[in-house]
Amino acid sequence: MKLRKNKKKNILNPNQTSFYFEDYLETNKKNKYSKSKNFLHDRIYLLFFLFFSLILIFSIKIIYVSLSKVELFQNENTYQQSNLLRRDITDKNGSIISRNIQSFHAAVNPKLVNNKENFIIKLRLHFQELQIDKIKKKMNEEKYFYLKKRLSQKEKEKLWALGEKAIIFEPFQSRIYTHSNLFSHLVGQVDYDNYGISGIEKYFDKELKDKNLSKHPLELTLDTNIQYLVNKELSEAIETFGATGGGSLLMDVHSGEILSLVSLPNFDINKRAHLEDKIYMNKITKGVYELGSIFKTFTIALAIENNIVTPKTIIDKIPNSIKCSRHQISDIKNFPDKLSVQDILIRSSNVGTLLIARKIGKEKLKQFINDSNLLKSPELEIEEVGKPINFEWNKCKLETVSFGHGITTTPLQAATVYAALANGGKMIKPSIVKKDKEKSHKRIISKETSDIMNNILRKVVTEKEGTASLADIDGYQVGGKTGTSQNYYDKKNNLNTFISIFPSHKPKYVLLVMLENPQVAKDLVYNYRGMNIKGTRNEAGWNSVYVAGKMIKKIGPILAINSEDFNQQYVTEKTN
Repeated sequence: MKLRKNKKKNILNPNQTSFYFEDYLETNKKNKYSKSKNFLHDRIYLLFFLFFSLILIFSIKIIYVSLSKVELFQNENTYQQSNLLRRDITDKNGSIISRNIQSFHAAVNPKLVNNKENFIIKLRLHFQELQIDKIKKKMNEEKYFYLKKRLSQKEKEKLWALGEKAIIFEPFQSRIYTHSNLFSHLVGQVDYDNYGISGIEKYFDKELKDKNLSKHPLELTLDTNIQYLVNKELSEAIETFGATGGGSLLMDVHSGEILSLVSLPNFDINKRAHLEDKIYMNKITKGVYELGSIFKTFTIALAIENNIVTPKTIIDKIPNSIKCSRHQISDIKNFPDKLSVQDILIRSSNVGTLLIARKIGKEKLKQFINDSNLLKSPELEIEEVGKPINFEWNKCKLETVSFGHGITTTPLQAATVYAALANGGKMIKPSIVKKDKEKSHKRIISKETSDIMNNILRKVVTEKEGTASLADIDGYQVGGKTGTSQNYYDKKNNLNTFISIFPSHKPKYVLLVMLENPQVAKDLVYNYRGMNIKGTRNEAGWNSVYVAGKMIKKIGPILAINSEDFNQQYVTEKTN
């Protein structure tokens, strides 16, 4: 009994820790663990929510960028376009001729090179054209220097692939010319600071840098397709006839718009080389030549305009040669001593033309030369233009000028006068930039005389005795006049020229073709009036005329399609 009492006593003893107290502590511990576990779960949920939100945001952004790709690209283009230092230059069809793009210079910061020997080895292996000795010296100087300027895209990629952080690519705006050589004598070039230094780039330098016009390209009158075809034919002709150079010009006889102007040899304007050799001169605008018999057309037109003769007027007692002062003037061939005025032009008689010029008189011929601007520098939107050589109208000048000797001019000016003779007698102003048409034109001959001359020039091509038979291309009614003369800069060389107008019944275009110092193409077989014959003569009728015929055959379809008359006729036929 006693023992039980003690146990009971112990149980009830307030100074002892009872099992109830121990149970309380365990319960308390369990509650703390539960709270900690709940807090951990909350953190996990929060992190999961944050990650999910980030994934959702990135997903939405990716979808937005994917859907807005075209728009973003357009905005980027617009931004770049608005920050260009120069405007685009395009041809008449909107084809890009010149444009500014982002390019790079490659510079080196030697302080960022970890292993100079390894760096030099890489350059030597991949860029053998670099001057390694100079690069070593600059590397040792520890100064920032340019490794290569004006990198091509391929060069940039090769340098970038080296993986050298010391190579720094400096961006700048570069002017590129999409057709390289094709427009080299007209478009010109810019310097490294984007200032025009020649051609159209220089003439319109201020307008091309005008930020207010940055979205509007400078539109030229040139046609890239025609320019390519003319350039190709002229290049082949220079090779065929062994010529040292040549030139060609195609112009609208009414507006003066130049559709094509080629001078060979040309050069790649993307390379920006400094050229001093005269062979690279713009022969059409800057070259000054004695163009020979093409002047006979002017003499005959003037005589008809002044009612001195008609096309059928007979000039009789034409001698084989005439002595004028110390000079003996004669014809290359033997002609009849009696020829009509139109036959004198068709056969290209020097003596016959001289006799007509004497009927005209020096003052009237001199006035015509002045009115037609043949002795003035041509006006065109480039600075590379020539100045004909002044001369005195002394003894025998009337006689020699009448058939194109003793007088110089540029091919552009000669073609411009032919345009006036063909278009009804109105002088035009040549242009290579789109502009408003001029309202008034100076007249040098009447519409009636113009029609007569177009008819005679057509006969130069179609008549048996004509000098330009090889230009008689079916469907184009070509008319024109040949000229064979000495090269003014080198009397040992000859210059063969043909100026044509077509279609002769309603002239629209004038085409000039000239070859410098051509040779006889002995292996060339001509289709001459239905006969196949080999070349034996070195005259304009056997080279420049032949080339002009090939050009007209190639460019004729393009000109017909672009013609308003053709399109109106086509629409009318379709409607009916």
